[in-house]
Amino acid sequence: MEDRRTLEQRIRAWLVVFVVCLVLSGVTAFPLVHEVRWLDGWGLPGAVGDWISRVREGLDATDAKYPFMMYGTDWLAFAHLVISVAFYGVWRDPVRNIWIVEWAMIACVGIIPLAAICIPLRDLPLWWMPVDMAFGVVGIVPLLILRRMIKRLERLGTESPVPAGV
Repeated sequence: MEDRRTLEQRIRAWLVVFVVCLVLSGVTAFPLVHEVRWLDGWGLPGAVGDWISRVREGLDATDAKYPFMMYGTDWLAFAHLVISVAFYGVWRDPVRNIWIVEWAMIACVGIIPLAAICIPLRDLPLWWMPVDMAFGVVGIVPLLILRRMIKRLERLGTESPVPAGV
């Protein structure tokens, strides 16, 4: 069985991976208009290319006439950043703060019904549903691994934890 210090280091490594992905998915919401223009410039073929062009047209029109609407994506980005900060609690004390990991797992599961309800409601193509749902499915994998490792750490007992800065 691995020792406590090794297990804590593995937990922190998985935390870093998850938080970096969460932050990256958030900060990409800030320059959304420019990113979609850039992506549309690739000239992707078929339904994907057509969809990207339609999204670019919608974002360009909205940004030109109603730029304040883009503030919604700023809040989306901010939410990702704030959520990522919550994981500092897991970094400091994984066993006591396992609830943060479990809460994030619930959020990942919640992506599935959100996409199933909102994609048709907002007139997105149905083939986009697995793309959005993938965020929940992919996001829950490191969280499941983290939870399993934290439970192992908990079973190791109440030895003094490694200082957070190490």
